[in-house]
Amino acid sequence: MDVLVCIKRVPMVGTALILNDDGTELDTRRLGFQLSPHEENAVEAAVQLIEQHGGTVTLLTMGTAESEEQLREQLAIGADRAIIALTDGTEPDPQATVGGLLEAIRADGAAFDVILLGSESADVGGYQTGIRLAHALGLPVVTNVKGLSIADGTARCERAVGSEREVYEVTLPAVITVKDGLNIPRYPSVPGRIKARKKPVTTHEVSIAAPRIVKHRLVVPPATAKGTKVLEPNADGAAVLVDVFREIGVLS
Repeated sequence: MDVLVCIKRVPMVGTALILNDDGTELDTRRLGFQLSPHEENAVEAAVQLIEQHGGTVTLLTMGTAESEEQLREQLAIGADRAIIALTDGTEPDPQATVGGLLEAIRADGAAFDVILLGSESADVGGYQTGIRLAHALGLPVVTNVKGLSIADGTARCERAVGSEREVYEVTLPAVITVKDGLNIPRYPSVPGRIKARKKPVTTHEVSIAAPRIVKHRLVVPPATAKGTKVLEPNADGAAVLVDVFREIGVLS
């Protein structure tokens, strides 16, 4: 079984967000980068499938050469090789994203049995890439998967719907998008990191189509910091404290 996992390098946004001068992109000069969380589960699912059935795991990302850092992290947990679809680093719209991924997949030439993606990226959250990629490849797709197993050329996919589960069975090859909670991603081991240094990371320059969705600007929501309320150490302060407890539901 050969599995392809499409992943994305996204900024770490645990601190205040700062936009560039024209307000169309995040200013990432002071931000670190990480792998989109849902895609960590996708890579873990791919590695588990190969441990069960044998085969290879290929990683594919679209972006700049700096994406190799996140690729090496995932190669260290068991993926076999990686491809960077090189762009100038600007954020393409969903159609252009799929066009670049499709170009890299066809240039690679491998016939993948399963293509895994996260249900949505942590930065844009468009939910479109997996569906558009499946349509372009003429493959069936199941989205938002939180349970996955494969047997006899068929993938059994579970989706959480409230307190229940929907179950879909799809014949391979297929595109499957997964959500956080599908599994617990493993951490790279020291031997895994050493092996990852020698695993192949190839590049392929892709052409990005002109956007059909135009981004005018981004807006950072105003901060709503909650101040500290100091209560007087007397009966009035105690009464205010009781009112606070009622507001937050501790007292009825």
